[in-house]
Amino acid sequence: MAKAASSPTRQRSKSSDRSAKEPVDAVTRAALIQSQGDRRDMLCSGLALAVKIGLISLGGVSLVRLSMAYQERLDRHGELAAVVDVETNKLRGLQQRFDRLFTLGGRDRLMDEQDQWIAPNRLRIIWR
Repeated sequence: MAKAASSPTRQRSKSSDRSAKEPVDAVTRAALIQSQGDRRDMLCSGLALAVKIGLISLGGVSLVRLSMAYQERLDRHGELAAVVDVETNKLRGLQQRFDRLFTLGGRDRLMDEQDQWIAPNRLRIIWR
């Protein structure tokens, strides 16, 4: 009888131990699941932050390169504008000179300007 009495108490103590362990196991599992979820959230947040930093740096580098290209084009435009101004002034001068040839006394002015003309009573030699 002593054995019979001891065995139900053992079963009770085992079942009470199991019931005591199960809530701890469930709490522990819940804590593990929560910590895994927190780790995933931190990993996702870290990846999102890395992607955002990468995109911002890419945009910054692109802006710097675009500003450098824009400045280079402005410099080229300034150089070309200066050349165009010089050539435009030359063209105006030549147009005025051409217009003066067709006014009164234009032939005489042309002859006075041309000092490379052959003097009278001279023979021109053309080498081939």
